[in-house]
Amino acid sequence: MITLSFFTDLFTESFMQRAFLAGIMLGVLAPLIGSIVIIRRLSFIADTLGHFSLVGISLSLFLSYSLGNEIFADKPLFLGIFFSVVGGLLIEIFRRYYKSYKEISMPIVMSLGTAVSAMFFSLSKKTGSLYNYLFGSILTVTDYYIVVIAVTMVVVILLYLLFFRQIISVSFEEGNAKFLGINLNFFQLVFIIVLSVVVSILLEAAGVLLISSMMIIPVAAAMKVGWSFRSTTIISILFSELSVFLGLWGAYSFNIPSGATIVSVNILILIIIAFAKRARLAAAKKRSKQDALPDSRQSL
Repeated sequence: MITLSFFTDLFTESFMQRAFLAGIMLGVLAPLIGSIVIIRRLSFIADTLGHFSLVGISLSLFLSYSLGNEIFADKPLFLGIFFSVVGGLLIEIFRRYYKSYKEISMPIVMSLGTAVSAMFFSLSKKTGSLYNYLFGSILTVTDYYIVVIAVTMVVVILLYLLFFRQIISVSFEEGNAKFLGINLNFFQLVFIIVLSVVVSILLEAAGVLLISSMMIIPVAAAMKVGWSFRSTTIISILFSELSVFLGLWGAYSFNIPSGATIVSVNILILIIIAFAKRARLAAAKKRSKQDALPDSRQSL
């Protein structure tokens, strides 16, 4: 009955259709960017940008409370994107300042974002809405959110297709990229801006605490079965889409947070892949020993 109700509402209820469409697009966006993030060893950066994006969300609620204008509360995503980009630029500034210890730039920016957003949430008197932004709710997305996701996805895919070779070159070997004449500073700036926008968009669906999981875990699972960067990216998108579908079903059927459900399915897929990979290696090792046994007897 639960499954039947889910599929019935998926075709009849507009909020379910919006959630499903948003999930499909985010299922492409998140691992597409996440694959580059992992290769560049910046897995922690999504969490950092998510916390700084929360500054824009909390500021929107504060302005709504202070000015009595609900336009800020209704559309906090735009300020979230702006502050996420600001956070990304701050990370770059600190990375260049601490050249030998670049990784400390992210805890600094995350701490700043967390502190400022906590103050604005408190001043806005709307701390109850903090739960939705921490854990996300894809079932409540609006039409304008769908449009923003669609535009972002098209831009990201175009950049990915047009500059695929440059992305691979910079991500795997910066020295070789310099030799090819690629402007690393410009590439890093564009990458940070695109990543910041994607993180802000993921915030409403996954929540600030789960953004990194949607970007990283499908890619981590795909790395165990992919044979190249391209194949790993494609497989990670397939895993992501599966987790979105099953996560939506779980969130709708059992009335639990959608972001948490999607991430839980991602984790489950990762565990299944890890065990299957281990079982396959054990079976291959056993076969190789059995094949070598007759040769050993013959030599005796």
